[in-house]
Amino acid sequence: MNFRWPWAEPTKTRRTRLALDLEDTLAYAVGDVHGCHEELLALEAKIEADAAFFSGRKLIIMLGDYVDRGPASSSVLDHLLRPPPPGFERICLAGNHEIAMLDYCEGRITLGEWTSLGGDATLISYGLDPAYLGRAFGSARKADEHIRKSIPDGHMHFLHDLPVLVETPHFVFVHAGIRPGLSLDEQSDDDLTRIRSDFLHHPHGLRQWIVHGHTPVPTIVPEGRRLNIDTGAFYSGCLSAVRIWRKKGHVIST
Repeated sequence: MNFRWPWAEPTKTRRTRLALDLEDTLAYAVGDVHGCHEELLALEAKIEADAAFFSGRKLIIMLGDYVDRGPASSSVLDHLLRPPPPGFERICLAGNHEIAMLDYCEGRITLGEWTSLGGDATLISYGLDPAYLGRAFGSARKADEHIRKSIPDGHMHFLHDLPVLVETPHFVFVHAGIRPGLSLDEQSDDDLTRIRSDFLHHPHGLRQWIVHGHTPVPTIVPEGRRLNIDTGAFYSGCLSAVRIWRKKGHVIST
């Protein structure tokens, strides 16, 4: 059984889902970053070196969870708002931590609910100490107002606009997974960004491979037509990607 976040709102407008053809495209999917800016730069350098032989279309697909837990979430968002490495395109998908950050900033959850997920590390990366602000302002409401005004507009627009899924003829790229037994059109944003045990412990039933993150693993091993590439960068120091070329994969890690 999956835990359901108390603030989940399935009636909200669905996030964009993208359909791509990766034929003759060298694609790299990147797992959960969680504020690990240095590891992201190191992984991108490895991806650039790995792709140096290739002169065709090159694409990086980020699988979500750029913020929380690690030390440099604001720098990660700044980086993802800049152009991708030369010669590459980049697609950034939404993870549950981006949605939680947005939900706090727009008043749908409390500061405590966000910081319980690691949002305190994100705030500190903006130079905001939530414990100090609570004391300094004397009320949670005033502290919330100050925090929400301090998040750059560009970061807020980025969080708003993240798509939630990329579908190709042979692969589906998504943050958490899919609900088995439902078509991709029937999947909710909530499941795509938060599902865990119902996806991990049951066959998903699609013809495509699912490439995902969300649940940290010590090693990347294909399992039941799915590949989990979240190697827990914020505590392990290992940020991972998988290179996909003509239906074959190769793992690259920091």
